[in-house]
Amino acid sequence: MINLYNTHIENLSIHRVGNKSRNEAIFLSEQPFNLNDEIVPLMKEFFFKPFREKEENYFQFAHEIDLDYNDMFKFATEVFDNPSSVHEISKKITTHLFEQSNHPHIKNGEVYVTYLSNVNIDNNVVDAIGIFKSEIQADFLQFEEKATHLEMILQQGVSLNKLDKGCIIFNYKKEEGYKILTVDSNRYDARYWLEHFLSVDAFEDENFITKKYLKFCQNFAKDVVFPAEDKKEEVMFMNRSVNYFAKNDQFEETNFLNEVLDNPDLIPEFKNYKMDKGEKYSIEDVTSFPIANAAVSDARKSIKNIINLDTHIQIKMDFINPESAEKYVEKGWDEEKQMYYYLVYFNKEQKS
Repeated sequence: MINLYNTHIENLSIHRVGNKSRNEAIFLSEQPFNLNDEIVPLMKEFFFKPFREKEENYFQFAHEIDLDYNDMFKFATEVFDNPSSVHEISKKITTHLFEQSNHPHIKNGEVYVTYLSNVNIDNNVVDAIGIFKSEIQADFLQFEEKATHLEMILQQGVSLNKLDKGCIIFNYKKEEGYKILTVDSNRYDARYWLEHFLSVDAFEDENFITKKYLKFCQNFAKDVVFPAEDKKEEVMFMNRSVNYFAKNDQFEETNFLNEVLDNPDLIPEFKNYKMDKGEKYSIEDVTSFPIANAAVSDARKSIKNIINLDTHIQIKMDFINPESAEKYVEKGWDEEKQMYYYLVYFNKEQKS
């Protein structure tokens, strides 16, 4: 979890990169930007807003041989070792980005490199490096008073409402390649920012594993539980799974299976499915891990808990109280109508 509320922008360097394939140039500022009290809160909102709104999926610098061969890892380490060098290193970072800007789809734009202090991540206060890029120019109007009328002037500039690309490199978990958050609003070339510029892999911490395991369970429910049982059991399996994760700090696979699978015949099916699909979710060898509460909350929002019927009726289950669906919803078959039915028990209807 991150908290950027008390984060300070200590330094800001602004450069511009063009597209090499279109013979566009690079412009490197000789001095850092002179920050003032008026611009700082605007830039903080511009830089940080996308990270507050985005699900926290962390990355880490990587290299197939050794981390020391990763250019961005080296640049980040130089800055963290000597924060006063951030402007000079920002030129190297921008030049490195320019060298990757050779695909025709890549847009030119401004590059902002910042040194950040008082950043809270996983309850640790650390420094960080922010690298941001604006690409899309927005139209806006300026007005000028003439002798007898107002003149309307159409201009273009960067909208502070939307950051196009950005990453925050935290001075945290250096041995693993630092912990990194990244955003990319204009995914015209996903490899450009993540692979070519940053050269990162997913950071496989408890947040990553919790999300992956729940996603695996979601697909097991769809591919195995639903065909073997019915839609209600598919929803209820995910219902029980999410609640297991929500109420426990540590995941233990044997306990999990015994608790969430009502049908014991599905336990070997689960293990076979994991052998077949586990590598896709990076959980093939995972049987125990600390549970990340934030990841559970994110997963709860994305998992569908609705039974859609072909009679245009929906039944919505409650992930907070799964026992309600167990006790008060029954499925049956009506011989006369030759149709399935759900029987729902209740005391009174609630006002909407």
